[in-house]
Amino acid sequence: MSILKITTALSLSRSFSLSSSPSHSFPLQRRIVSMSAIGTRNPVISLESMAISPPSHPTYDLKAVISLALSEDAGDRGDVTCMATVPDDMEVEAHFLAKEDGVIAGISLADMIFNEVDPSLKVEWYQRDGNYIHKGMQFGKVQGSAHKIVIAERVVLNFMQRMSGIATLTKAMAEAAHPACILETRKTAPGLRLVDKWAVLIGGGQNHRMGLFDMVMIKDNHISIAGGVTNSIKAVDLFLNQKNLKMEVEIETRTLEEVKEVLHYASQNETSVTRIMLDNMVVPLPNGDVDVSMLRQAVGMINGRFETEASGNVTLDTVKKIGQTGVTYISSGALTHSVKALDISLKIDTELALQVGRRTNRA
Repeated sequence: MSILKITTALSLSRSFSLSSSPSHSFPLQRRIVSMSAIGTRNPVISLESMAISPPSHPTYDLKAVISLALSEDAGDRGDVTCMATVPDDMEVEAHFLAKEDGVIAGISLADMIFNEVDPSLKVEWYQRDGNYIHKGMQFGKVQGSAHKIVIAERVVLNFMQRMSGIATLTKAMAEAAHPACILETRKTAPGLRLVDKWAVLIGGGQNHRMGLFDMVMIKDNHISIAGGVTNSIKAVDLFLNQKNLKMEVEIETRTLEEVKEVLHYASQNETSVTRIMLDNMVVPLPNGDVDVSMLRQAVGMINGRFETEASGNVTLDTVKKIGQTGVTYISSGALTHSVKALDISLKIDTELALQVGRRTNRA
């Protein structure tokens, strides 16, 4: 079969059902990566080969997430537009284009998706996850069955655009927060917990707890139900001791009095608490600035005895000032719950795509 150049943009309707396990390798820059040799399925691929590996989770099934994404596009009939317009034996080459500046993320996940759709597709990347890309840049390409490329296109882009948006904001926040470390929260898209947190790592942030299972986090409602700060810490210490569990323990505080109560308990008892959250101690001012004096005072009271985490009123405009208070971590739900997708596309006719992009100031 010959490779044909087609002068139309890729269509948006897709179909495919998964039948193989997700596996991929992360390509080096400028190296063509064949997701498998033609006729070979399920190449043995190591997560260690990725630029940045996904975070671990005991039950998360990334294969199932990819399968669901492809299946919801396919429905019960498949890609009817592709069936009507794209010959089964046609091969093409499609190029990834950046339509705005940002941090690229999701390249490793894209490899997985292409491999699930058709292991014979050949993918070449010119950038790695975490690299900065610029508007108009071609940063990768895929070659092979036109039908299968069109099927994979929207699912690949949906993941990459979301992950790149998260990574771009995380990068900006992490740089501004230094020397504090930036964290996301559990405010992720349902079903995309691992994917969203992976994007944060790619952007240079660190992961907060993955879920309810890997860290004890005593929040305001737990404190209210337990009957106060001291009672909630006592209950956690007793539970962990009885279950012979060792894990990080964080307690949320909302006032300086609650900080003092944690410190007093810890001075009188052996406790499992490792971090104190200082919630909403960043106070917005009418002029748009923030007052961090309460946060700074709390950090001074703790004086390095515990890790500290600032939460609340964290934005790209305020995070630098918060980071200068001496707090260990700064957590921001906005990294994942208010993400702006990075505009990227996958095009066969790149010349026309760039011409249109320049006309609309997106190339």
